[in-house]
Amino acid sequence: MLHNPRELLDGNETLSSVSAVFDRLNEAIASQRSTVGQISSIIMQDPGLSARILRIVNSAYFGFPRKIDTVSRAVMVVGTQQVHDLTTATSVIKLFQHIPARFVSMSSFWKHSVACGLAARVIAGMRRETNVERYFVASILHDLGRLIMYDKIPELMDETFLAVEQDPMPMFAAEQAIVGFDHAAVGAALIEAWKLPSSLEEIVRYHHTPKLANRHRLEASVVHVADIIAHAMLCGSSGESNVPTIDEEAWTLVGLKPEFFPQIFDLVDRQLEGVLNMFHSDGSE
Repeated sequence: MLHNPRELLDGNETLSSVSAVFDRLNEAIASQRSTVGQISSIIMQDPGLSARILRIVNSAYFGFPRKIDTVSRAVMVVGTQQVHDLTTATSVIKLFQHIPARFVSMSSFWKHSVACGLAARVIAGMRRETNVERYFVASILHDLGRLIMYDKIPELMDETFLAVEQDPMPMFAAEQAIVGFDHAAVGAALIEAWKLPSSLEEIVRYHHTPKLANRHRLEASVVHVADIIAHAMLCGSSGESNVPTIDEEAWTLVGLKPEFFPQIFDLVDRQLEGVLNMFHSDGSE
């Protein structure tokens, strides 16, 4: 019997290996003595990662007028924290390749996650928030716990799908009833294990219940609203069969005006396939 979400992470060597990369980047970025060259060298140890980072910073996603041809230049122009966030996003997307297809196709899962990320990034930009990339990466991470549950406890997740089919309810509520905790708690445990910023942990933990967040309620609310938008646009799925109900307090806190929605929908629609291709690409032409 499972007692807490961390039990699903025990003994997973793949998750542990990614943690080592994050550890080195986190340590370098946190240190005031680290140079751009040192941070760049950590990224360049993985040629595929380096290529993907360069492909992303040279894309319409950023829209820089001149080509950026080195990782060190990317770090200087985009910023260390933003490059760290993009490294997190692209590494995570490459990590999960073996989830049972009976639950969700990975193409559908990442389509939903990236659509949520783009919507969150646009909303944060409209609000003039700093470092809009953290909203994007939080959205990429927000449903990761569900992939781990599909992989580690497929029988219980079968029961969860059946429960939602028989009695329509939010899937996270069915997870709590059957498993004892939901995918948001598992995702938060994973972020903690990877030693990523505590802000990401809180956003992921409360993306369905943002009013429970303490320090990062606004960020959790933005991701919550973006998640609803991605569902409403039918942009992939993490397994949820219905559009979740929006939290009224989160809606009020984010403060979106109805006239902004056509712009959000348009930007997500125009950028989605391109960003998906960038994050899945190894950087080769």
